[in-house]
Amino acid sequence: MPRLSEVIAELDALWPPERAEQWDAVGTVCGDPDAEVSRVLFAVDPVREVAAEAIALGADLVVTHHPLYLRGTTTVAASHFKGRVVHTLIKHDIALHVAHTNADTADPGVSDALAGALDLRVTGPLVPENNLGRICELDHPETLAEFAARAAKRLPATAQGIRVAGDPDMVLRRVAVSGGSGDSLFDAVRAAGVDAFLTADLRHHPVSEATQHSPLGLVDAAHWATEWPWCEQAAAQLDTISDRHGWDLRVHVSKTVTDPWSAHVGPADAFPGSAPSAPSEPTSPGAPN
Repeated sequence: MPRLSEVIAELDALWPPERAEQWDAVGTVCGDPDAEVSRVLFAVDPVREVAAEAIALGADLVVTHHPLYLRGTTTVAASHFKGRVVHTLIKHDIALHVAHTNADTADPGVSDALAGALDLRVTGPLVPENNLGRICELDHPETLAEFAARAAKRLPATAQGIRVAGDPDMVLRRVAVSGGSGDSLFDAVRAAGVDAFLTADLRHHPVSEATQHSPLGLVDAAHWATEWPWCEQAAAQLDTISDRHGWDLRVHVSKTVTDPWSAHVGPADAFPGSAPSAPSEPTSPGAPN
């Protein structure tokens, strides 16, 4: 079995920490570099539910996309929920490693995984300077309503569901995608000349201004749902590394839904005039239930 330091070296090669934004907090949060690793769990959020899942699984390493201490801290006391996560992991000899903005700008990165989950053909980065986001082509034209339905079907289900801004009947041929919060990228999206943009955490004023500025279609999915496909991509990358080294690692992807929203109350259908539809189970392969 490899040591933690050997596994981390390979993860840092996939997502170099120096490519992270200056404000970010990536890398190893806890763990003994000399400890052996046999089982790894990938997840979006380093929360208590994921720590419990790692214990039940017998994992030696948890790799998350979101940092545990993004803004720093002066204590890891277990009286706070973040400190409790650290105590729980250390008590059970489980290491925690974070790949955040360095995974966003990797090739392949978070937006490649999102495009793959949506079965889109990537043609290039949305922001070439830092390799952020992806410009994609559809295999055949479809309406904004159909594209939103594709996202609802292929991304993990959340309480938020999928929100849409724009004419549901507009025809799309090229779209941009960006995992996580994306309303800071509207200038790049407009410059790319795409028909629609799928991302997360879209706010009222930026969306209002964007729709007034041009007939751009906007599709807003839950932050967690747009980044969860990266976990599957990252797990497959580590599997390949394990096979190359003969490590025989057992690599898992958490299906625990850690999106913080728990319920949504509103119309049964997002598009006015449509007949209400019964809720359905998520159908994307491997998606959390």
